[in-house]
Amino acid sequence: MIHLFTPAFITVRWIDVVDMLLVAALIYQLYHLVKGTVAINIFIGIMLIYVLWIVVRVANMQLFGSILSKFIDVGFIALLIVFQPELRRFLLFLGTSDLFKKGKIGKGLFDFKWNVSAVQTLDVNSIVKACKNMSENKTGAIIILTKENDLKFYANTGDAIDAKVSVRMIESIFYKNSPLHDGAIIISNNIIIAARCVLPVTEHADFPAHLGMRHRAAVGITENTDAIAIVVSEQTGEISYSIKGELKHAMTHDRLKELLESEVH
Repeated sequence: MIHLFTPAFITVRWIDVVDMLLVAALIYQLYHLVKGTVAINIFIGIMLIYVLWIVVRVANMQLFGSILSKFIDVGFIALLIVFQPELRRFLLFLGTSDLFKKGKIGKGLFDFKWNVSAVQTLDVNSIVKACKNMSENKTGAIIILTKENDLKFYANTGDAIDAKVSVRMIESIFYKNSPLHDGAIIISNNIIIAARCVLPVTEHADFPAHLGMRHRAAVGITENTDAIAIVVSEQTGEISYSIKGELKHAMTHDRLKELLESEVH
């Protein structure tokens, strides 16, 4: 048996190191998956309870330990229900990513993104100008701006664009005869990452019936993530703004610019 080191009170084998690395990779990928979503608070709470349970076991606190043990046993079933959308996305990530491709196993497991490109300031003026033009022409559109959550899962449902934000680019994507106009565009770091993206829709029973699928999708994505959504109605040309599951109607261009600048700057 190979030992890395052997203190008087503990023995660590090489397989233990591999075990810890795999657990760290799993926790990192789960955290990255829920980062920027409403599930992140639940995730942190669960991790704190688990750490507390380990401390209680080491301290041999039998009564408190037995209570936490029962909570964790029952909590596992509850997690499957609470984290159903996130677990589905995680399984899809495993099935569709290049995690197990030759030469990419380490990169897939430990994608810590050391080489981070310089952050570009969002071109708010171009977005507001494009929304103003589309509003006047009654061109339907839905624009998603990322924050902490990069929305990679939803970006993968559309077509990769990787183009700098500009008025002409946004308007050309949502032009009614464009093959990319049906769906949302996702903007991250002042780059249009993807177009024709499919988003989750809100399931609130009291959602206004006169609003269409773009508005439902705007509320749906902002309910589940920290993203910002802008909608231009195809019927009325009205501009709507959604964040944290709340939808603001009849946005003026100045008010839209004010809100965007307060959120992204």
